[in-house]
Amino acid sequence: MDIKTKSLELHKMWRGKLEIKSRVPVKTKEDLSLAYTPGVAEACLQIKDDPSLSYELTRRWNTVAVITDGSAVLGLGDIGPEAGMPVMEGKCILFKEFADVDAIPICIDSKDPEKIVKTVKLISKSFGGINLEDISAPRCFEIEERLKAECDIPVFHDDQHGTAIIVTAGIINSLKLTKKDKKNCKAVICGAGAAGTAIAKMLVAFGIGEVTVCDKNGILNRNDASLNWAQHSLSEITNNSLQTGSLSDALINADIFIGVSAPGIVSKEMIHSMAKDPIVFAMANPVPEIMPDIAKEAGASVVGTGRSDYPNQVNNVLAFPGIFKGALSVRASAINEEMKLAAANAIAALVSDEELSPEYILPYAFDERIGKTVAAAVADAAIKSGVSRI
Repeated sequence: MDIKTKSLELHKMWRGKLEIKSRVPVKTKEDLSLAYTPGVAEACLQIKDDPSLSYELTRRWNTVAVITDGSAVLGLGDIGPEAGMPVMEGKCILFKEFADVDAIPICIDSKDPEKIVKTVKLISKSFGGINLEDISAPRCFEIEERLKAECDIPVFHDDQHGTAIIVTAGIINSLKLTKKDKKNCKAVICGAGAAGTAIAKMLVAFGIGEVTVCDKNGILNRNDASLNWAQHSLSEITNNSLQTGSLSDALINADIFIGVSAPGIVSKEMIHSMAKDPIVFAMANPVPEIMPDIAKEAGASVVGTGRSDYPNQVNNVLAFPGIFKGALSVRASAINEEMKLAAANAIAALVSDEELSPEYILPYAFDERIGKTVAAAVADAAIKSGVSRI
């Protein structure tokens, strides 16, 4: 039985991967009076007078909404809200298992950004944070930015920022291995969707000297009038040399390649054309831009991938559970750039200098230190950057 068949059989047996369980006994008349009416009225009145007490008198302090419209689900594309539900349930159990954060899947039957923003904003008072998931670009950018502006709780699109944080952690350790100075490095990103955009922005913030982004039409250049608003916004902070041409042109003398695009589009010759000791993160799934073993043969010094059957898997579970745990622990109003960079550095630091090797630049997903380490770093960064509310 292959993995897909076995998983389907188990989904039929499980009939859902999460459930709600009571945290309090309801066995007696007094239990009922304390947990529900009439006793519950006092908690309600306290929150009425001070809404911030909802974090102390309800489970809001540890609860995240996992929200999708089903338009960009894993590698399946636009499959709709009902079909996206198994993935959202899976995301919720990762929150619980890796950071003991309660998460609720919410699948919205609309692709209209206005309706999605309104829906999420209207339910936001029930949650301590919002995790957007599997929403297609470029709508995902508008939805996240508006929700961040209109909600008073953290809003985080994991497909963007979770991926960017793990990639940055991997780059931090790859630069250590190759002894490259980030300020003198050129990074080329193939893919200008949700993940590629966030990776580019984070690498710029991290301090990579030159970041160039390509899509299927070639290098993004701010002088290109055909770019959509999201591409143009990205082009304004990348490709400062105003290079034009194809991906193969961009890769000449580049130090870093990051692929979040399509299978098989990078050749051995393209890796050969890169600078000495190139760093290659080919993360298209299930077939990457170039297979890890071929990239190695072509001279790549460090290779990262989206696959679990090769070393250095870029797996978002390293980031999002601990990030939300840390943000919730200090009742952060947002997840800002300082918190994201703190998470990347914390993840990278879990691989000691003695352990660091071309086959081990990122901690393994089941490393029990990750959730607590990332949460502590994120909480500290939230406090220092002024978004903590306790």
